[in-house]
Amino acid sequence: MKRLILNLFEMNCVSHITHGLWRLPDNNRERFNDIEYWTELAVLLEEGGFDAVFLADVVGTYDTFRGSAATAIRQGLQIPNNDPASVVPAMAAVTKHLGFGITFSTTYEPPFAWARRASTLDHLTKGRVGWNIVTSYLPNAARNFGHDDEVEHDNRFERADEYLDVLYKLWEGSWDDDAIVADRDGNVFADPAKIRPIHHEGEYFKVEGPHLPSPSRQRTPVLFTATASAAGTRFAGKHAEVVFTGGPSTEALQKTIAGIREAAVAAGRRAGDVKFITIAGVVVAPTETEAKAKFARYQELANAEGYLAHAGLPWDPTAFPPDAKVGDVASGGEGRVSRFRVIDPEQTVGELLQGFGDLGRQPLLAVGDPQQVADEIERWLDEVGIDGINLLQYHSHETTRDFIEHVVPVLRQRGRLRSEYDERESLRDRIFGDGDRLPGRHFGTRYRGGAHLPVSGITDPVKETP
Repeated sequence: MKRLILNLFEMNCVSHITHGLWRLPDNNRERFNDIEYWTELAVLLEEGGFDAVFLADVVGTYDTFRGSAATAIRQGLQIPNNDPASVVPAMAAVTKHLGFGITFSTTYEPPFAWARRASTLDHLTKGRVGWNIVTSYLPNAARNFGHDDEVEHDNRFERADEYLDVLYKLWEGSWDDDAIVADRDGNVFADPAKIRPIHHEGEYFKVEGPHLPSPSRQRTPVLFTATASAAGTRFAGKHAEVVFTGGPSTEALQKTIAGIREAAVAAGRRAGDVKFITIAGVVVAPTETEAKAKFARYQELANAEGYLAHAGLPWDPTAFPPDAKVGDVASGGEGRVSRFRVIDPEQTVGELLQGFGDLGRQPLLAVGDPQQVADEIERWLDEVGIDGINLLQYHSHETTRDFIEHVVPVLRQRGRLRSEYDERESLRDRIFGDGDRLPGRHFGTRYRGGAHLPVSGITDPVKETP
């Protein structure tokens, strides 16, 4: 029986993807600057048996809609927004098992610095770190890092592919496992012959090395990606271990899953080497009536403008009559309303606006009593073919508490969730059950032991002196 990968979807900001709901009574969203917000959440998640908290991020503002970031700023839409990696040590300090999926972009910051940061976090957490690999898409993000406009989509993935190559050399190849000898009598902490520079010189990056941290428990953090594009599919097939994906329908999602599995096999891996998670909206209560009433309260506060800004609309549908056709008024007259979404140009503006802010449009949406919610999650596991969920937070931390109190016991009873953590597991071992480190068939392992690197070890003049 397939066991559910259970993550919480979070972001170090006020309004992540439930725009307007930060106003709910007793919602804690505005406490995101406080370390206690994160430590309280971490303890709660571990008590509930969650595998990880998945931390989203962006490095720019949503400033396309209405030609400025004003709407996003008013809504608190991912601004203010803090570094996701910075809260991990605090959360790790109050837990022993909870994993951490950290979003970090390959497009604008150098690989050497991120390799060091990720290894440090894997050390501090004793092997509980995953990396959500993104290439960044906001135009403002590009301008924040000195570019006039976004790096072209497929080129971002080309850069990311080389970025990963650098990281594998640093994480997997730069140090041998037994490089640290800690010889007190001989005053030798580490053996230079077992540590090597990588001397990477590629199209986009030039990195000498060696890697500064010693090998962490996982060496390479668990590799997440979030994609559905053709370039992203090829990239995920080569690199990803867990793919966070979705789509407008279960059929679209299944097509994405099949495509990535095929790409993994083409890259010399197994189809099962990649797990798939999707976002899940869950509103649960002891009775279906109570759950529906709670969901109705959420719907009342969901704000369409926030969703319009988040979608990156290049035009403002609120400025046109509700009966106008989208194809007649949208930019270019093509019916394209955002970078992510193409709609029927025959649809009216009013019909379009009804969809923005409608929480019921979430593909995996379960509103009901504990049995009903568990039934829907199991259906997605068995029929749709996902492996896990990123639980969407409507209310912090009520959504999480409700899930733990009402749904976790049912899923455990049905064999979908473990009853307790295994003390010996890293995050990778928990997800795959095959040890702490990348399997040998993964491309990243080609540098193990210094293979395919130009230098076997660092020259030691002391040892070479006659």
